[in-house]
Amino acid sequence: MNTRSPTRAPASADGDRALIIIPTYNEAENLEKLVIAIWERLPKVNILVVDDASPDGTGRLADAIAMREPRLHAIHRAGKLGLGTAYLAGFRWALARAYLFIFEMDADFSHQPRFLADFLRTIDDADLVIGCRYMSGGGVENWPWRRVAISRGGNLYARVILGLPYTDLTGGFKCFRREVLETLDLDAVSQVGYGFQIELTWRTLHAGFDVEQVPIVFPDRTAGKSKMSGNIVREAALGVWRLRLGG
Repeated sequence: MNTRSPTRAPASADGDRALIIIPTYNEAENLEKLVIAIWERLPKVNILVVDDASPDGTGRLADAIAMREPRLHAIHRAGKLGLGTAYLAGFRWALARAYLFIFEMDADFSHQPRFLADFLRTIDDADLVIGCRYMSGGGVENWPWRRVAISRGGNLYARVILGLPYTDLTGGFKCFRREVLETLDLDAVSQVGYGFQIELTWRTLHAGFDVEQVPIVFPDRTAGKSKMSGNIVREAALGVWRLRLGG
């Protein structure tokens, strides 16, 4: 067991003391359905929507839900500033409050609420839990072969360069213990796209914390548009080398 967390607070099966951070940009089609599905699984969990001035009104929808539902909160940012910075804003918001377990989760149902309880069970013996597509019990659904090849290749590339055993370093379905985020220098995190996920796991391990994986099934989104771009892929590819070389 990790000496940094000799006495880990147990997680509650209903999501008490937990926060799910959901960055959004044009997710009005998904948001309300998603929060309902989350609360069906974890009735006491709080949700923080970090909206990047979505033109489709996602931020206004989040505010409308928050007015009638105290378990939901919203942060509004001036524009599309990147996935990583959205999570960093959410982490800082969470650390200013009393949450003990802090999730990252996408808004498009690719991260399925049915797996949330698995994270909370696993984090009783870990400091960071990663949802893994590429282990027994995990997988992807309705992905074109090219996307599968890029994802698997990117994960293998990161694993080999960084010398890590985890098979899904680029995944963004995660749960942190509060102590991890309190310990990490969040101001030093440099990547903003999917490389952000690799960097956070790398920094967590180098701070001496325990990381575990749980299997998830990751379907292709059914509404809205993917945020993936060539720039995001290039940033992750170069960022892995910066981490390896200590930059």
